Amino acid sequence: MILVDCSHERHAGAILDIFNDAILTSTALYDYQPRTAATMQAWFEAKRKGGFPVIGFEDDAGVLMGFASYGTFRAFPAFKYSVEHSVYVHRDFRGRGLGEALMRALVERARDQQYHLLVGAIDSTNQASCALHEKLGFTHAGTVRQAGFKFGRWLDVAFYQLLLDTPDQPVDG
Repeated sequence: MILVDCSHERHAGAILDIFNDAILTSTALYDYQPRTAATMQAWFEAKRKGGFPVIGFEDDAGVLMGFASYGTFRAFPAFKYSVEHSVYVHRDFRGRGLGEALMRALVERARDQQYHLLVGAIDSTNQASCALHEKLGFTHAGTVRQAGFKFGRWLDVAFYQLLLDTPDQPVDG
């Protein structure tokens, strides 16, 4: 498997397929409707404008097996050192350690970009994701009960956080 920086031109279709599978079959995303190609254009543009990475692993044939990214946690200036991340693995490639490998690479990108806090918002029933975050040193920061409603039931969101030793010299403003 090969770690790549994802681009709209090369990866938007594969990422869209992964997103839409998660929307339609899981509570990994609290969306109801599948996303569109236009949505992906805007998503990639927002990542570009924010300087946020979109990374993925391709197999030897160039098939995107999974991807990870982060973006703005809260849109207020004092949160500038905090980002919220997401990791998705295509259903055909789960159980191979891709989620962990993507998370490790994403943490390194966050350090390189001088972020201080990574936040993961995880459906509380997703025990595999919760366990992965704990394995990587994230701590449970709290759960918001009945924050979402999907598939006819209330959903709780568990927040996990990882504090980094960056930035080297944080500043106000």
